[in-house]
Parts: sequence; structure tokens; C-alpha cells
Amino acid sequence: MNFIIKGGVLNFAILKQFIILHQKLFQYKNGMIFSVKDIMVRNEIADTPFICDLNKCKGGCCTFESKYGAPLRQDEIGKIDSILGIVRQYLSQRNIDEIEANGFYIEEDGEPLISSIDNKECVFVYYDNGIAKCSIEKAFVEGKTDFKKPISCHLFPIRISDFGGDVLRLEKYDECKPALEKGAGENVTVAEFCEEALERNYGKKWYSDLKKAIGR
Repeated sequence: MNFIIKGGVLNFAILKQFIILHQKLFQYKNGMIFSVKDIMVRNEIADTPFICDLNKCKGGCCTFESKYGAPLRQDEIGKIDSILGIVRQYLSQRNIDEIEANGFYIEEDGEPLISSIDNKECVFVYYDNGIAKCSIEKAFVEGKTDFKKPISCHLFPIRISDFGGDVLRLEKYDECKPALEKGAGENVTVAEFCEEALERNYGKKWYSDLKKAIGR
């Protein structure tokens, strides 16, 4: 497979075609990847058990220690900006002050990222009995907006890497260990837990093809 890596640079286009032509070889072999249409999927998405257990993790994915929050797509910035007046009713005054002073996102290397407070919680976090939750999603669930939340948040623990095309990988955190245990107990994988988000991003037909590929 030396032709795939030339001069130390991964040729994604060639790799993708190689995997498509040798699909069976690349499915479920030593943590490798397989292709569903033009999307590359790491086997860990299909094999790892996962169901969020908020009572144990306390919404850890909204409060990871980091200078930056979740990635945003450019079109999501305007959507969030248009519903700020609704979303802010769920936020603490500290969060409201942060958004008013500095906005709700920053750009790093040209990529928009949601701002965090004290290098930890997302600026859109509110707390419900000690559990960190998303104010954007709350407004959606209550029927006040038509935007559920950024797709990167919706897909978690799946992350999308771009190597000339989408590669789906699993983001691993210690805070998510309870989710692994719950998923194993209920025989639900990351791919199944993220069904709604994957269909939102790639469509129902693509998700159906993914389920067929992984035999679930």
C-alpha cells in the first residue's frame, strides 16, 4: 500500500478507492475502516457500545476542560444568532454576560468554535439538578425553535475528520465510561445511539446502508 502514502502524505482519494474495491478486507479487521458510499467509517463506530448515562456523567460532554467548545459550521452561526433571544432565558447571568461581551463563538485557524467559560463549560450550558444540559436543545424540545443543536454536538461521541472527505471516528473520554457500560448492557453501539444525528447529517438512505454494512 505504499502508493497510498507518497512522500509522507496520505492520498485520501486513492485510499478511499482502494477500500471501496477491497470492502470486505477492510470491514472489522483490527480497528481499520470501511466505506459507506463516499463516507469513511472507523470500525470503532460500529463495534463500541454506547448510551449516554447523564445521571452518572452529569453532562460531561458539555463541560470538558478546553479553551474551546464544540466546532460549528458556518451556516450554524446565523441559526444560533437568530435564536439567542429565546435561548438566553435558560442561561445564568454569567453566561449571558459572556455572550454579550465576547459573542458565543471564536475562530481558531479559520474554524468557528463555541466559546467556553473558564476553559471548561460551553457558554450555552445550563444546569438541571446538577446535570449540565444544552440551552439550545431545550428551546428546540420545548418547540420554540427548529434548530436542535450544532451537528458536532448531536453526533457526539462521533467526530468527523476531513482528509479530502469525511472520516467518522470515535472521540474517547474518561467521562464517557458510564456510557460504554450502559451501551454494553443494552447492546447498543455508537452507530445506533447516533442514528438520529447520522440521518440528519447524511440522510436516511445512507444510515440504512451503514446498518447493512455493520450487520445490525
